[in-house]
Amino acid sequence: MALPPVRSFIILAVIFVFSSEAFSSEWQVSLWGKRRAFTEHVEKLAELVKEKSNGEFTLNISYGGLSKNKENLDGISFGAFEMAQFCSFYHRAKNPTITVTELPFLADISLTKQAEISQKVYQHPIVVKDLARWNATLLMPSPLPQYNLVGVGAVPNSLSDFKGNRLRGPGGIAGVMSKLGAVKTGVAATEVRQALSSGVIDIVAFAEHAHMAFGSIEAAKWATTNLNLGTANCPVVVNTDALNSLNKKHRKILFDSVDASLKHYIDNYEGKTIGKYQQLIVKKNIQQITFSAEQVSKLNQLAKSVRNDWIKKNSKKFKSKELFDFTLALFEEK
Repeated sequence: MALPPVRSFIILAVIFVFSSEAFSSEWQVSLWGKRRAFTEHVEKLAELVKEKSNGEFTLNISYGGLSKNKENLDGISFGAFEMAQFCSFYHRAKNPTITVTELPFLADISLTKQAEISQKVYQHPIVVKDLARWNATLLMPSPLPQYNLVGVGAVPNSLSDFKGNRLRGPGGIAGVMSKLGAVKTGVAATEVRQALSSGVIDIVAFAEHAHMAFGSIEAAKWATTNLNLGTANCPVVVNTDALNSLNKKHRKILFDSVDASLKHYIDNYEGKTIGKYQQLIVKKNIQQITFSAEQVSKLNQLAKSVRNDWIKKNSKKFKSKELFDFTLALFEEK
């Protein structure tokens, strides 16, 4: 006996609802370079979501096969892939709000604290609105220690010696060094070693993992030890439409796996990467430059002017003073 049309429709709808919860989710993830300390949280996230979902939810990680690093945010915006990592200083005009965490706050803090600050900044309404323009939702940070410089030219014995040097580095550091006369020069991370060797740039500002991963440590003649003028903000971001289309089970698995992924990343970075970098400095007999108290004071004065410049530059784009004050308070929390 055939079921009435209405009952047939209801039964089919119920079957669809229950079966859709079991649908697998396969996301494409765009990274660059190679697997390294900088990508360990993404690797761990992929491992956890696959394990927790019994293989129903997978993250397929590609290193450079989906997009160029400076085009990852664009790819997210139109759904070329579901997840990506990028650095905000690659394209400040596209994501001006999150560059606030790259400012020189003169704070040498732990990676755990850095991650907590970034996560809170990512949830601020001003930042959420900014990234929404790219159909993007910030998922988790890639916490990095304070950047330091390595150079191939003459050892800088005074701050004036940086004048005329071509520098590759993120916003806060580049801003301060520019006030000392250094010339900011755009070079992709993957091209840094060649750029140093060929004389395109003289100085590179990186965190420890990147000095090793991209070869700047191999060319270095000297390295700073106590710059403390900021770091890079390199978030992991997801396409908002893709996130909204996840079923409740997979969405919960994704968000519930973030903290464990970040812990794995931080344990690896602090437990292995920093020590390995220090060993290479000694092994390669790289001269270490430690700024004096007087030099640090001068750098701090310049850092304050860079922060004020950022507020003024962005004041017509969004409530930059409000976002800056919010972020500063996070850095000053005990």
